[in-house]
Amino acid sequence: MYAMLRARTRGLRAQFLDFVADLLRIPSYSLQEEQLADRVEAEMRRLRFEEVFRDETGNVIGINFGRDSGKTLLLNSHMDTVEAGTEKDWHHPPASGRLENGYLHGRGASDCKGGLAAQIYAAALLKGSLLPMKGTTIVAATVAEENGRSVGVKGLMDDTLPALGLQPDWVILGEPTGLRLYYGHDGWAELDIHVQGRDRSRVRNSAKRIFEEISAEVPDRAAAETLRELEVEAPVFSFEPAPGCALVHVNRRLRSGEDEKHAIGSLQRSVLRALGGGTDEELSVDVCVSEDPQQLYTGRVTTVRRLARAWSTDPFSTLMERSRHALGAAGLEASPGKWRLNHLGMGTAGGVLTSDYGIPTVGYGPGEETEAHALNEKASVEKLVEAVYGTAAITQALVGIPVFGWTVDGI
Repeated sequence: MYAMLRARTRGLRAQFLDFVADLLRIPSYSLQEEQLADRVEAEMRRLRFEEVFRDETGNVIGINFGRDSGKTLLLNSHMDTVEAGTEKDWHHPPASGRLENGYLHGRGASDCKGGLAAQIYAAALLKGSLLPMKGTTIVAATVAEENGRSVGVKGLMDDTLPALGLQPDWVILGEPTGLRLYYGHDGWAELDIHVQGRDRSRVRNSAKRIFEEISAEVPDRAAAETLRELEVEAPVFSFEPAPGCALVHVNRRLRSGEDEKHAIGSLQRSVLRALGGGTDEELSVDVCVSEDPQQLYTGRVTTVRRLARAWSTDPFSTLMERSRHALGAAGLEASPGKWRLNHLGMGTAGGVLTSDYGIPTVGYGPGEETEAHALNEKASVEKLVEAVYGTAAITQALVGIPVFGWTVDGI
């Protein structure tokens, strides 16, 4: 079976890489994914997914149903990317999709248009190979992950899949893992400290003391491998109309076992120290998770809390064990790990899927985490192609029917 899948992957190589390059040529910054969604939907239809549609959130969903009511696997990658910045700073234009020295170049190559393309082609590979599938495979290309904090995934899980009577038993994210199996990462919280009062000078001085107190807590990052733990922005003041107010914005890492209540409590203690350990009846100080309204490309408006929970899937769970065994049987590396998230604000939908919906989740994608959000982002062609084969092997192990010893003629 694996020899057949590998051979068929080689046969799809050229059209697959053309598809990845096409995706890279279409800018799809967060909340601006419509054109990319058109291209993804067209490719799913061309590859003859059994059902292809777009939901109200703007996600593109392709489904291949199993023979009976077996398990359901969700392959999920996001369509949006962070912005590319100034084009002149790139070696190649960020929307070039250029192939050079064994890499495809462009914004989203690693995070995670390459992973999205690999998941689409893996599902198509299994269908085209006529391997018997007991369970259902869903490929969801979701919106608003980078900027919308997994808004697309929430719409998928709250509305779209329940309307179809589908509930994923497992999720594989196409996020950048360098073809390793990742099973979790830290979280982060963006927090706002609001200082209000009628006395402008008191508001100004208090906000500055709070900023200085928290800035003193920022760890020294002299060592390159040191992870970012805390970031604080200088106060922003607004005195019209009265009363005067100041905003201090803080971004904080959440380690395992920490949540937003823990982060808010920690900041409140910092505020008390900054203000001399007491309260000022002339001031109102509030600490809360940052929120802002965002409009999806479909026109739908939602309020987003800027928060990502730390998460982890049991490394000895059925999902991890079967995935590792499938990769090993396919002759591929099966090393486990976790994302480092060196930059605060990075993350995946894993926190939402595991915490809010209780679904075991892992990551398996061709990109490298160090390339995510980076200038001159790129992805290895060989890893892109291998991700198709590896994802197909994992999918077959989770929702397929065992075909040990079968040959192409036997199928």
